[in-house]
Amino acid sequence: MFRGFATISFYADDLAAARDWYAELLGTDVDFAFPPAPAPPAYIEFRVGDDADELGFIDRKYAPPGASNVPGGAVMHWHVDDLPATFEKLLAMGAKEYQPITAHSNSDFTTASVVDPFGNILGIMHNPHYLEIIEARRQSPTE
Repeated sequence: MFRGFATISFYADDLAAARDWYAELLGTDVDFAFPPAPAPPAYIEFRVGDDADELGFIDRKYAPPGASNVPGGAVMHWHVDDLPATFEKLLAMGAKEYQPITAHSNSDFTTASVVDPFGNILGIMHNPHYLEIIEARRQSPTE
């Protein structure tokens, strides 16, 4: 039934500011914007990581009724190789701590999360299982 992560969508009142902030964080430009320039976008999208996962930003005026501007709810964590350095970079860029760096007992899993300047929760983690899957892909023959 569930085949994999397709898109995570965040909301922002100022898509240009969100675009610039995330372009700096990710070290890449937006891969898609709608409508196309020169019109101001209602949606922008970055492709991130090993699987080019979609990180989308929607103008908050299109948020569903009842959507809150207060951080909360589910946290989607991105694997990062250096969790402390990534966490510090996010804080230095103006994100606010949501969950401190937390080592989970009896495992090598470590998580943290921040609230970005646009009110979205951005989770990061060091995930050994993620690394095992990536390594297995590298070792399997391509068809």
